[in-house]
Amino acid sequence: MGLFSNEKKVDYDKIVDKMLPDAKKEMDESQYDTELGLNMARDARKVISGKLKIEDFHKVYSSSLTKEFGNYYASADGPDIRKGDGPKWAMVIDLKKCVGCDTCTVSCKAENRTPPGISYNVVMESLEGEFPNIKAVNLPRPCMQCDKPACAQVCPTRATYKMENGIVAIDNDRCIGCRYCIVACPYGARSFDFGESYEQEMQGANDVTSPEYGVERGSREKGKTPIGTVRKCSFCFHRLQRGEEPACVETCIGDARFFGDISDPNSVVSKLAASPRAFRLKEELGTHPNVIYLR
Repeated sequence: MGLFSNEKKVDYDKIVDKMLPDAKKEMDESQYDTELGLNMARDARKVISGKLKIEDFHKVYSSSLTKEFGNYYASADGPDIRKGDGPKWAMVIDLKKCVGCDTCTVSCKAENRTPPGISYNVVMESLEGEFPNIKAVNLPRPCMQCDKPACAQVCPTRATYKMENGIVAIDNDRCIGCRYCIVACPYGARSFDFGESYEQEMQGANDVTSPEYGVERGSREKGKTPIGTVRKCSFCFHRLQRGEEPACVETCIGDARFFGDISDPNSVVSKLAASPRAFRLKEELGTHPNVIYLR
């Protein structure tokens, strides 16, 4: 009998919940209506799960959104879906291979040149079991790139939208930084760019920014996009456009990450996603993430 033969099943959703931002605190730091943001986030998840009709969602919030955001408000019947070249991208992460080295976190920050306080890829850690039968559990968390993203449902400017290639994108030129998407995301995968910098620690840190979503923005400067907007993992979309894998996949020392076209039944990710070990985080919400885990 193995050491952990009687161990309880790990509750990965609970690990995620422990890392979620304080929704009220997040909204209180925004210049926009806190109660409106919290209520929309709650009801957006109801829309995604089928518990609330999209028409009723807009009936409830259309007037308030027009009052709060004025000309910034872009009304629509559902999450924006725009064309993206290529296959439908998905990622599979084998938790038995993840050693918790945080190479994915470091390589992601280096590739996307994210500022202090923003990490698109984090590895959540938890100790499971009871002494002396204790084990460390590592749960890497990029953006889930949901098929039914709650973040897109609440975005008043339609800055967050779903691409046909599976990636949930942000148009930072349209984003006004209201942070409604941050509190709506059930995975804690979004962050606000306060404009902080590594310039004092590293000379030239602001000279170049990453071409996120294929957009070249030059140097990082105060008052210049993406400062003051929301940011997140994009599966390194700019690398995909060059025919490269996401940085976290390329650098994973345990070969725990797999990336490819989930619409291709012969692809590695499709076969792994069909494994009996496969699961998605918070499946009951109906968001249908394109990041799949193997137990």
